[in-house]
Amino acid sequence: MNISPLERIRTAWHELYPEPESNELLENLLSELEIARSSNNFGAQPEGWYKEAVVYALYVDFFAQTFDGLIGKLDHLKELGATCIWLLPILDSPMRDAGFDIRDYRNIRADLLGLPQDTSAEVKQLAFRDFLSEAHAHGLRVIFDIAMNHTSEEHPWFVESRKGPENPYRDYYIWNKDTNKYTETRLLFKGMCPSNWEKDGEWYFFHRFFEFQPDLNYKNPQVLVEISRILLFWLSQGLDGFRADAIPYIWKEEGTDCENLPKTHTVIKIFRAVLDYVRPNTLLLAEACQPPHEVVKYFGSGDECHAGYHFPLMPMIFKSLAVQDASPVQNILHPSVTPEIARENQWFMFLRLHDELTLEMVTAEDRAIIHGHYCKDPRWDFRVGEGISARLSELLDRDPQKIALAYSIMLTLPGTPIIYYGDEFAKLNDEAFYESFKLETGKDDTRYFVRGPLDWRQIGRELKNPDSLTSKVNIELRVQLEVRAQWPVFGRGDSQWAPIEISPRLGNEKPLLAYFRSMPGQRVLVLNNLSDREITVKAIDDNNTEFVNLFNGRPVEAPLTLPPYGYLWLEA
Repeated sequence: MNISPLERIRTAWHELYPEPESNELLENLLSELEIARSSNNFGAQPEGWYKEAVVYALYVDFFAQTFDGLIGKLDHLKELGATCIWLLPILDSPMRDAGFDIRDYRNIRADLLGLPQDTSAEVKQLAFRDFLSEAHAHGLRVIFDIAMNHTSEEHPWFVESRKGPENPYRDYYIWNKDTNKYTETRLLFKGMCPSNWEKDGEWYFFHRFFEFQPDLNYKNPQVLVEISRILLFWLSQGLDGFRADAIPYIWKEEGTDCENLPKTHTVIKIFRAVLDYVRPNTLLLAEACQPPHEVVKYFGSGDECHAGYHFPLMPMIFKSLAVQDASPVQNILHPSVTPEIARENQWFMFLRLHDELTLEMVTAEDRAIIHGHYCKDPRWDFRVGEGISARLSELLDRDPQKIALAYSIMLTLPGTPIIYYGDEFAKLNDEAFYESFKLETGKDDTRYFVRGPLDWRQIGRELKNPDSLTSKVNIELRVQLEVRAQWPVFGRGDSQWAPIEISPRLGNEKPLLAYFRSMPGQRVLVLNNLSDREITVKAIDDNNTEFVNLFNGRPVEAPLTLPPYGYLWLEA
């Protein structure tokens, strides 16, 4: 962009806060940015580094108990093929929502560092910087979650805020005498929270998530400055990027649904400009569970988020596997549904993450199909039919071939792939962890089926058994990731559906999901058999008559046969 980050901040600021009395705050923020830039020791990151990344998402405690334990597992992540670690919530928290309820934005949880609870913040920060140094030495970048929409009710700001209307922190949050405000705002946690308002004395405070997570009030410019300072703090520690949690909800306006409002984008522009000025190419990743045409708005004109999750694609991959037809995936990626994005932007792809298989962004008909096919245990139901709480291996019948096929799709469609911890070992739902969490908190949050600790000893035993599900899935995924790493086209290339003639073909079915990925100097054809029967590829409508199997280097010609749930990656 031709406009400097500081000018972008000024323009956006005056749009949000036109009152002259806010100008002093703005000038103070700009001064702090100058200091942060001059003192930052890490330098700009490579442009677009996130496009060729393979992201591994983990909870430190469930994956390796502590950061020291995680340092000991960095070789595992490197050998697997990961290039970026996404640390699921690590900041100080009462842990009523897996750490998304933040009590202190600058403080790492002591237990994750193996330190006593009364350890000073400075000592904990030093230990975290040691981890970052080790990760970077292994060629692994590190990003983590920062909840920008809300805090824990135990955050000092809210502790002060609830003391009364005259408290200086009162306006950090949204208070009202009754619940007759923002009445058009939908409930995000249907079946768990009856209202977006929580009574507190004679007043009510507003929240989009759990009642112990009050929403921040960005109409108060001091809140925006505070969150900007938090970004600056973690930049100074060497963090490579931020997952901007729940950003569609951060600005509220009466008479709206309080989602995706124009001034939400204005706030994000300021955060992006802060990063661009202090450490360019620091990733800002949009966590916006919205239709693609809304998510792309969070890319702005190259002045908001660098990347965003493609939430609606995930359920369509599962639907295509369920109905054995490529149409759901092709339809969701059609330009009328998923708009073209700028070269610098990127979709982040996933099969399963730390939450449920969300069905929030699908039609009622699709929800019935997907929920009916995959919710194989009534306890897996989440948000009254709007999600399924199950691990990837459980959803796909603990079938290594189906799991490998699902990875083939995720790793080769346009975008940056995310692997959720334990899925490389076909980890199953953790029944014991779910039950213990429900007993401890009194919350029946079925997402805890998909969390829980890894048993590394058991994993080690299973990896030695070539016939185990763990071993079969691990070997297949490692091979896929090794091949993918040699072909930048998967992260940066264009995509085009491949016209392919197959047999047998029944009616209008499309059991083959096939596409070319191309960029200057590289062209790949991917074939995914979504069906439970053998398929013969009779002809490929392409100038090439010969292809090369990327997995073994051997030439391949049509006709060729794909086994049930089989796949091929071919150099074209």
